[in-house]
Amino acid sequence: MSHWANIKAIAFDLDGTLIDSVPDLAAATNATLVEFNLPPVSEDLVRSWVGNGAQILMQRALSFVCAQAQDSQEIQVKLEQTMPRFMHHYGEHLQQHSLLYSDVLAVLQQLKQAGYKLAVVTNKPYRFTIPLLHSFGLDGLFSDVLGGDSLAKMKPDPMPLQHLLAKWQVSSSQFLMVGDSKNDILAAKAANVMSIGLTYGYNYGEDIGLSEPDAVCENFSELRQYLLSH
Repeated sequence: MSHWANIKAIAFDLDGTLIDSVPDLAAATNATLVEFNLPPVSEDLVRSWVGNGAQILMQRALSFVCAQAQDSQEIQVKLEQTMPRFMHHYGEHLQQHSLLYSDVLAVLQQLKQAGYKLAVVTNKPYRFTIPLLHSFGLDGLFSDVLGGDSLAKMKPDPMPLQHLLAKWQVSSSQFLMVGDSKNDILAAKAANVMSIGLTYGYNYGEDIGLSEPDAVCENFSELRQYLLSH
């Protein structure tokens, strides 16, 4: 019997896994930079900075646009000034241009119908996660939603996954993490649970296979072969 047949609970990353949110993150980043008389950046750059939460995204943007002129202390001061504005702008841009990846809704519905317990575990602030899930009609599918600020630590720390293991009372061999970033795979390994890496999301330009998940899928529909085929 394969390991996949043991799985009862699945945690999904959000950005780059279920939703392509970079267009709106880039719009919010640039609205913030322009407000502080700083030059805007390309969407591709923002794509390479996503994955460690909102503050790190803005820190990377400031470091990039201020690189020549300022030391890290000055950037830290700027970060404190710009973060509230970034949060405001992202709230305004939350689902203007973001898209659900293909097959996500159908596969999640099938998994829920098949009896899997589902969660979202993202490093995105919780206050943005809930309306985003709602806007794509996904909010009824998940038993739990953890944002990057829901617990004391976020991925790649295993804390969010350990929290769900304890709350749901499932063993590590019954739990799967699905994500597009090495943060997802590192968190899964640290929590001693299985993982699937998706190739189409944001992973700092690295091949997700280098993080050695238990399986690699090129699109979301491929999850069916591991979870719905037995």
